[in-house]
Amino acid sequence: MDLTDDINATLKNTGPRKKGKKRIFIILLILIVAAAGAYFLLGPKGRPDDGMGVDPGITFKTSPAAITDIHVTVSATGTLEPTNEVEVGSELSGTIQEVFVDYNDRVTVGQLLARLDITDLQAQVRKSKASLASARASVRQAQATVEETDRKLKNLKKVRELSGGKVPAQTDMDQARANYTRALADRAMAEASVAEVQASLDSTLTELSKADIISPVNGVVLTRDTEKGATVAASFEAPVLFTLAEDLTKMKLNVDVDEADIGVVKEGLDAHFTVDAYPKRKFSAKILQVRFNATTTDGVVTYETIMTCDNADLALRPGMTATADIIVKQADQALSVPSAALRFSMPKPEENKSSPSLLRMFMPGPPRRSDRSAKHVTITGGNDQDTIWILDKNKRPRPVPVKTGLSDGINTQILEGEITRGSEVIVSATTKGK
Repeated sequence: MDLTDDINATLKNTGPRKKGKKRIFIILLILIVAAAGAYFLLGPKGRPDDGMGVDPGITFKTSPAAITDIHVTVSATGTLEPTNEVEVGSELSGTIQEVFVDYNDRVTVGQLLARLDITDLQAQVRKSKASLASARASVRQAQATVEETDRKLKNLKKVRELSGGKVPAQTDMDQARANYTRALADRAMAEASVAEVQASLDSTLTELSKADIISPVNGVVLTRDTEKGATVAASFEAPVLFTLAEDLTKMKLNVDVDEADIGVVKEGLDAHFTVDAYPKRKFSAKILQVRFNATTTDGVVTYETIMTCDNADLALRPGMTATADIIVKQADQALSVPSAALRFSMPKPEENKSSPSLLRMFMPGPPRRSDRSAKHVTITGGNDQDTIWILDKNKRPRPVPVKTGLSDGINTQILEGEITRGSEVIVSATTKGK
């Protein structure tokens, strides 16, 4: 006999009052049976269990594994400079008579940049030339005296031979020899005077040539620190009038590398950098030199590193501040996942800590699953091994042990593991209602 027949038999044997009580009892019994069935179907929290100890109320955010280029970089800041910067000054003091170039003008070797007032120099040149002419005349006069005294001495020697040594007297012979010697000395002095005056003239002519400020290189005028009529004082050092950049199509970048990173920075490494003028553009560079001399600023030790870069379009300018990323290691076309996936850990299912209901007191359900029933994977080994979670074909989370390689902070290279391109890797999770 089933439950329905039993209920009908009971109702036939009762009166009207008993029939009402029995009807209420039947309704309560039906509700209890329905609640018990729902409890067994939905579990202790009213939601289906996933069989792995994972709260089914969690929503996962995923990102596909992809093929990317991973570059491990060292960051440094510095300043752009021309590869060869030349300062042009004046060795002479004077007044600027004319300036022939301006900022940003292109100049060539030997081109006239400025000229000093040469009035005084020209007067000195004329004076030196006159002195030179006088000195040369003195040489000719001294030469004539030498020839004259030489003839007198030869005549006296001939007379002495003809007279058998009787005439002229010895004193006359000595006097003639002395006059000849003095004539030779006077000629030597006159010739020395010519050399001295010639040297003075050459010096004046050299100064006159220095009055023309010319360009020593082919390049561009970066600065012009003089104007027409300005006074140049070159007493102790040559004042700088112009600064020229020899070739702005090639620039160098001087950066300061922190002592913690200098061990992996080597000559020949590639780098890329940005400047504030072009925040979305990356410029390429190559390390030319890593200097051993250290610089300490506010207790921070850095080492100057020189890079070269191309500037064919002249977009870069001297003095720009650049932020460089030096590529110390790289993996091209590597299978990678977001680095956040390696930091993700699966949340544990929450216990239902609410007080037991009246239904649970009368109809205890199946035993609750403890945390021990959840599946956990522990990876042992080196620092390059880890575990990531993926969503399988049934959209269920599954842990996968992997071996990792290079990381640039955003993506991490996967060397080994059941990860393929396109695998849905879990990077974060959110709980419904929170």
